[in-house]
Amino acid sequence: MAGASNRVRLTAGRVASFHCPDGKTQGFLWDTDVPALLLRATPTGRKTYAFESRLHGKTLRISIGAVDSWTLDQAREQARGYAVMLDKGQDPRELERQQQAEQEARRQQELAKTLTVGELWPVYLENGRPKRRDGWKPRYLADLHAMAAAGGVPKKRGQGVTRPGPLYPLLALPLAGINEDSLKQWHDKEAKSGKHQAARALMMFRGFLRWCSSQPQYRDITDRAAGQAPAIVQNLPATKRRTDALETAQVAAWWSGVVQLDNFTASAYLRALLLTGARREEMAALRWKEVDLRWRKLTLADKVESSRVIPLTPYLHHLLAGLPRVGEFVFHSAGETGHIVDPRASHGKALKSAGIDRLTFHGLRRSFSLLGEAAGAPAGAIAQVMGHKPSATAEGYRPRSVDALRPFLERIEGWILEQAGVEFDAQAEPGKLRAVS
Repeated sequence: MAGASNRVRLTAGRVASFHCPDGKTQGFLWDTDVPALLLRATPTGRKTYAFESRLHGKTLRISIGAVDSWTLDQAREQARGYAVMLDKGQDPRELERQQQAEQEARRQQELAKTLTVGELWPVYLENGRPKRRDGWKPRYLADLHAMAAAGGVPKKRGQGVTRPGPLYPLLALPLAGINEDSLKQWHDKEAKSGKHQAARALMMFRGFLRWCSSQPQYRDITDRAAGQAPAIVQNLPATKRRTDALETAQVAAWWSGVVQLDNFTASAYLRALLLTGARREEMAALRWKEVDLRWRKLTLADKVESSRVIPLTPYLHHLLAGLPRVGEFVFHSAGETGHIVDPRASHGKALKSAGIDRLTFHGLRRSFSLLGEAAGAPAGAIAQVMGHKPSATAEGYRPRSVDALRPFLERIEGWILEQAGVEFDAQAEPGKLRAVS
């Protein structure tokens, strides 16, 4: 603390005339009116007010401010305030930190209120992937981008430019402004152009709102229930459960139409879907390194688990062996992905040739299940090959090894080929399939 020679009643004149003593790195002058107030000077001529006292047996010094910014009276008032805090056992530095934190929190809250959906949408696409997955499904991620696209890009097919995606109008709105009213107004407008597309866009936006509400920094400005408001939901188109599948009598016509396709890769891909019940993305992304020709196994990326292994049956073995090895993917394509993506045009030709009005790719998956039951395969084996969740099996879940699955999947394949009127020599060299329809 200060000695008697360093303690005076500070005045404006004394503050102005005080300088750091020669040979010292700093000089101090204490006030007699407020004993904890001191004036500090450095050799550079800088002078500041500070507060010095003791707290919990230790010296406590807090800078108040430069004499150019603080009057003497203001400095004394600040020092008295610090002294009162010390008498209460409070640390002024801690209180200031709390106040600064509260001010910053308020500032961030005000800033968050101005955040638009468009600013957060890319963050959501980067970080909002579903739980238990390494990333978005490529097709769904592409749809998320397309739904929020600005449009104005020349069409790949036809003339003109693309329209903005259904979610694009929402990008300009602040997240804090997304509520039942604003979302209903948006949905009603988009539904005029296409009610089913608007409904799908709404489902995607609900996912965005769920993610925002799970983030601490956005939770307070997110109305998670906005997309579930009765005023919106009651106007959504009814969801019809798809039941399309090949009837047993249609298998031969479908198979013949697929075999006659000029695009052999698409033809093989469609047959592989029917013979395995795999999801379209799983089979499309199959790599050659995941085809074990020696031990006759396929490893498919799985929706529920990371992957699943199924037997490679005789006909499918020959079919895959006959494909050209171009690139890493079995069903090669010259597109960006390197593999077949959307063979709807090829499938449409096959359906037209077969006289079948409508059959989706998921309908092929459903057909495998139904044909598997007709072949007499156990429900659990069918579900395991298809990659269904264990709870979806009818017989209770008893995982089988690949070898235990093999006879059941071969039985299903044989049944499908029989319905298709196909005979082949299973002993023929792979890649030289001799089929007779």
